[in-house]
Amino acid sequence: MNEAWYRLGMLLVLAAGVWEGPLAIVFRVFTGKAPNALTAANYLPAPWCHLAAAGATIAALAVIALLDAAHRRALAREGRSDG
Repeated sequence: MNEAWYRLGMLLVLAAGVWEGPLAIVFRVFTGKAPNALTAANYLPAPWCHLAAAGATIAALAVIALLDAAHRRALAREGRSDG
């Protein structure tokens, strides 16, 4: 897998994590919009929506960390084969 796919994966996971996490809470607190598929955490009642949003953010950061570790391993493996 080349560099662009790792970067695209990280960007998509980051966007989903931010959208389902902090932005879902911002939409709930500061707008009167009803929940939809893009802000799924807002379907939950008040204390649980915040936990779901935090969980989505933490899960996204964990996936980004895994992608970064896999990317570094691939770069190291590629460096060894070139030498």
